[in-house]
This record gives sequence, C-alpha cells and structure tokens, in this order.
Amino acid sequence: MIDETDKRLLALLQQDATLTAQELGAALNLSASQAGRRRQRLEADGIVRGYAARLEPARLGLGVQAFVQVTMASHRPEMAQDFTRLLRLQPAILSVWTMTGEADYLLRVMCADLAALNDLIHANLLPHAAVARVQSQIVMNQVKADAPLPI
Repeated sequence: MIDETDKRLLALLQQDATLTAQELGAALNLSASQAGRRRQRLEADGIVRGYAARLEPARLGLGVQAFVQVTMASHRPEMAQDFTRLLRLQPAILSVWTMTGEADYLLRVMCADLAALNDLIHANLLPHAAVARVQSQIVMNQVKADAPLPI
C-alpha cells in the first residue's frame, strides 16, 4: 500500500531520479532517513523498477523514430517465441507491445536514418517465417515526450 507521501516521493523521482534522501526529505517535510527508507521500500516492493538517464537521440546520431506494426501469419507458440527473441536482439527496437486489432505487435524503433529503418524492416522483420505484413509510420515530430506516470 502506498500513501500520499509515497505518491509525492514517486512524482519527485519521476522528475529527477538523482534526488538525494536529503533533498527528498526536504521536499516531503521528512527527515533524510525517513525519505531514504521510503525510497528503499518502494524499490524493494518493485514499484520503483530502476533508474535511467534520458538521452538526446539526435545528438547520438539517431535521426529517425518510427512505429512499426507487425501482423503475423502464424501464431504457433514456437514461432511467436522465435519472433519475440528476434525483437529482443534488435537494439533499434526500443519497445514492443502486443496489440488487439489488425496488427499483432507495435514496435517503437529508433534508427540512424531511413536506410537503417529500411534494413531493419526488410532484412530482419519481413524475412521471419511468422510475419505476414509490416507497416511503418515515421515520426515527424514528438509533440509530447514520454511523461511521468499519473500517480
């Protein structure tokens, strides 16, 4: 069970995961040790899964972001397992969701350029025996960045 103070602590961590126990305590009107214990409990309970740096893709040579829909020709368990293994091995694929509707998978990908996106689709995804169709949408502009969870 999390209380309102935990929710405020989580909101602060989503904004800046580098906050120290001292800084969290000051913002929450708690002692540093109380804030630190709450943070440790939330981590131990799996509510806080980890911490990561947010990087600027364009400054790292990743100029194309796209969403790729994959429709499967086969849903046999061994084919699905093999396909998900392929997805996990592709560094350009950032996120994968299984979906209802026409497409079975939705992939969020980040590539250096259109040629790299084309290669990902035509050399890796389409040749897989379980894949029937791949459709991609290239992101023109990200209007809203990944937001914190609404807690």
